[in-house]
Amino acid sequence: MPGKKRSFETNNINFRESFASLKFVPRFFKEIRKVNPLLFYSNVTGRILNAILPVVMLWLGKLIIDEVVVQIGLETKDMERLWILVAVEFLLAVFSDLLSRGISLSDALLGDQYSIETSVRIIKKTSELNLDQLEDSEFYDKLERARRQTTGRVGLMSNILAQGEDLIVILSLLAGVVSFEPWLIILLVVSVVPTIINEIKFSGTSYSLARSWTQERRELDYLRYAGASDVTAKEVKLFGLSDYLADRFKGLSDKYYQQSKRLAKQRAGWGSFFNVIGTAAYYGAYVFIVFRTVAGVFSLGDLTFLSGSFNRLRSKLQGFFTRFTQITDSALYLQDYFEFLDLTFDETSSEEKLPIPEKIEKGFEFRNVGFKYPKSDKWVVRNINFELRAGEKLAFVGENGTGKTTLIKLLLRFYEPTEGEILLENIPVKNYDQTAYRQYFGVIFQDFVKFELTLRENIAMGEIGEIENQGRIDSAAEKSLAREVVSDLPLGYDQPLGKRFKHGKDLSGGQWQKIAIARAYMKDAEVLILDEPTSALDARAETEAFQRFIQLTKGKTAVIISHRFSTVRIADRIMVLKDGSVLEIGTHEELMRNDKLYAELFNLQAAGYQ
Repeated sequence: MPGKKRSFETNNINFRESFASLKFVPRFFKEIRKVNPLLFYSNVTGRILNAILPVVMLWLGKLIIDEVVVQIGLETKDMERLWILVAVEFLLAVFSDLLSRGISLSDALLGDQYSIETSVRIIKKTSELNLDQLEDSEFYDKLERARRQTTGRVGLMSNILAQGEDLIVILSLLAGVVSFEPWLIILLVVSVVPTIINEIKFSGTSYSLARSWTQERRELDYLRYAGASDVTAKEVKLFGLSDYLADRFKGLSDKYYQQSKRLAKQRAGWGSFFNVIGTAAYYGAYVFIVFRTVAGVFSLGDLTFLSGSFNRLRSKLQGFFTRFTQITDSALYLQDYFEFLDLTFDETSSEEKLPIPEKIEKGFEFRNVGFKYPKSDKWVVRNINFELRAGEKLAFVGENGTGKTTLIKLLLRFYEPTEGEILLENIPVKNYDQTAYRQYFGVIFQDFVKFELTLRENIAMGEIGEIENQGRIDSAAEKSLAREVVSDLPLGYDQPLGKRFKHGKDLSGGQWQKIAIARAYMKDAEVLILDEPTSALDARAETEAFQRFIQLTKGKTAVIISHRFSTVRIADRIMVLKDGSVLEIGTHEELMRNDKLYAELFNLQAAGYQ
């Protein structure tokens, strides 16, 4: 993004590195086969048949021409054999066309199914990873490259199967050519060697360019979104940002285009030079065949078969080696995809997971906890010591950037402590299964997600397995004061929210927040965590929401983060954070008597209402 200049140099991948990426191809084919075995094997069978047909049709062409020559020399014509040969060739041509269309159809269907499957796998894999991984820019580049491989990779399958198809054709044609004139093989080799040299020379260059531009392509995607989105439209119009965003997008796009154009021109230039050599070798062979035919060594049918076979051999061999480098390039993209799927997260729990307690009796304890992000020397929080007792309402207070939300993420095990440990019932939480452990919690984050789905789905996201439980959804909406939101919508719970889709209806900030609170109530959680849960509500709605919250969470454990002291004073205890450390902790009355930071902030806010 702005302020950081790059040289835009590519770290070129050599042929050996490209070739090494082929190790991912068997795994790729295994996945495609699993998607639709019947379609996959039908595709393979069709390609084998399609490989045999060209050779058969070339031979039929030779037989037809030889038969025509024979019939020309006869006074009494016997056309039966000729018409049979023509009819067979016609039927094979029709069959070949239908077969090719069937192969293309199966390619498209397999491609769509595989694209869906890979997208699903990326979504599921992303959910398994640690939050600090997802927040790392280098990791995000890897995720972006994996996302881009969810479409178009089936072209790799088509190319590899086409290689096998062409190999059958090449071997069949070679056998035919060698049986007539073995010396033609020398000219054939000369005609394809230039293509091989060209492909090796440029192997991996396209992938290298795309990989080196991963970050910039993400920026381009963002600029495209920021310049043409309902979310940003108001500020883009108000501040006149359209030209700035468009110019920045164009400037970055032009840099990529110039590098891509330079690479394309180099490849085209060298390719043209090598093609001239290959074409000269082909015509040398053609002249040789013509001379042998004139000398009476070959028949006209032989001439047709040999010239056609040689031309097709040259074309197939050039395509074979060109496609081979395309395959190695595509396999490099596969490498990105599979390396992403093979990522592991730093789960530090013991090998044997303990069952989580059915009910929290004692509570949680942070013991000398410190955390800093990977590749950073700065501590976000450090020397954190406090207890969150069972059934207690604990509020976190502090200025922005003091580590309040970080402590929540540590408690939820989105992050693992860099030092110290967190305990539940006097046992380190890392000893519990992470997924089961998180079932304790119902959470509303300050930056909660506004799912542009139906209202029903938005509430049910808190316990998605209960999406068909209308009573539970009604109860959650009632508890969060979202019933009035439901009644105001034309389609009620089935109303699509947001502006992205047809019939969607956007909501005010306060309405969205009530739905987010309903999402937390949807889950009958042992521990409720509210991170600025009412920041978009007016004062009256906020007071009512918190009165309900206290009533509805009797006997439950809760953590509240809020900048409004009228809210936090209802907590059983209040913990004040400063510079990533605990400054003081106690009840509202105790902290006011201490006359430190809490009292100062409380009095400042109270003065603002006078």
